[in-house]
Amino acid sequence: MRKYDEKAIEKLQKQTKVIDNNGLEVILKPSPGEDRPGYLDPIELEIMMSAAQNSSSQEEMPGATPPIDVTIPIIRDSMGFPNYNLNTVEIHTKYEELTGSGNTVGLWRYYPRKSEKVKNKPALVFFHGGGWIGGSVYTVENFCKLIAELADAVVFNVDYSLAPEKPFPNGLNDNYYAVKHIYDNTEAYGIDPNKISVGGDSAGGNYAAAVSLKSKDLGDTKIAMQVLIYPAVAIGDVKVEGYEWNDDLFEISEEHKDIIKNGCLVLGKPEKIEGDIMSGSYITNNEDIYNPYVSPMLAKSHKGLPKAIVAVAEFDGLRLQGEFYAKQLKDAGVDTTCYRYKGMTHAFVDKLGHVAQTEDLCIEIAKAMKEL
Repeated sequence: MRKYDEKAIEKLQKQTKVIDNNGLEVILKPSPGEDRPGYLDPIELEIMMSAAQNSSSQEEMPGATPPIDVTIPIIRDSMGFPNYNLNTVEIHTKYEELTGSGNTVGLWRYYPRKSEKVKNKPALVFFHGGGWIGGSVYTVENFCKLIAELADAVVFNVDYSLAPEKPFPNGLNDNYYAVKHIYDNTEAYGIDPNKISVGGDSAGGNYAAAVSLKSKDLGDTKIAMQVLIYPAVAIGDVKVEGYEWNDDLFEISEEHKDIIKNGCLVLGKPEKIEGDIMSGSYITNNEDIYNPYVSPMLAKSHKGLPKAIVAVAEFDGLRLQGEFYAKQLKDAGVDTTCYRYKGMTHAFVDKLGHVAQTEDLCIEIAKAMKEL
C-alpha cells in the first residue's frame, strides 16, 4: 500500500541533480511535491503538523523533570512510525538468538521464498535507529523486507541491546558479533561471503560505521559495503578539523523557518553528553566519545573501509555530519555515493509507504547490493 502516486518514484529516480559540497559530489533527490528551495516536502510537513497538533493536545505534567527510569520508556514509546509492507512477492521470515557477545540478541532474517534455494545471494545486516536507547526491529521490518525483494537478497535485522540498561560497548559488541556470526555461516544462510553489507539509520548508522571500522581493524570479517542513513558519527562535543555545525549552512525558506529550526535541527549540535539523554545514556565514561567506535569521524584513517552509501535528509541536524563523513571516506579513497533527500527530515526511513523517498532509498540500496 502506498499513499503517494508511483510517478513520485519516477521523479526521484530520474530528476536528480549533482552538486559539489566542498569537493564531495552530492546527489540531490528532488522533493516530488515541492520544487521551491528551502521548503519541506508537503507530505513530510503534513505528518509533522499532525504530530505537533497531537502533542500540543496532551496535557503536560507539572512538577520536576521525571527520573530517567520514567523518561526512557516515554521516549521509547514515542519512537517509530506506522508504515506499510510494499512487498509484491512472498518473503520468508526466520528468527534465531545469538549469545556470543555476552547478551541475548535476536536476529531476524528475511528473503524471497522463490529464491530460497539459490546460493551466494548478497546480504544486508541492518541496525535500527533509536538514539541507542530505543527504536525497534519492527519499525524497520518492512524496509528490510522490501530491500530483500528488490535485491533478491537475505536481509538480517539485529535486535541489539539498548542503553541505559546496556551502555557502550554492549550494542556495538552485539552488532559486531551478529555480523561475524553471519560471516562465519554464509553457506548455511546461502549468501556470498564477499557480498555482505552492513547498514543502519541514525544510531544504527553509527553502529554500521563503527562495525565497518572494527571489521577493518580486526580482519576477522569481510564487509563489502556500508549503508549509512543519516548517521550519527560524532558524539557529544567532539571536534574534527574542518567540521562545522551551523544552522546557517541549511537553506531554509522564511515560511518554514520556525518549524525547521525548532523541530528539525535539534540533532547533531555539538553539546556535552551530560545534556543529552540519548548519547548520555549510551556513554557512561565521557572519554569514550573520543573512541572511533563511538565517534567514527575521529578514526585515524578511513583508508581501506568498505564501499559506502551515505543518505541524508535536507532538514536534519545530522546532515552535516553525514556529508562530512562521506567526504572523509572519499578523501581516503573509499568508493562513496552520497544522497541528499530534499525536503525531508530525520527518520524518514520509518515512513515507508507514506513518503516516496523511503521506497526510492530501498531501490538505490538494492541496486548497489546487486552490483557488488
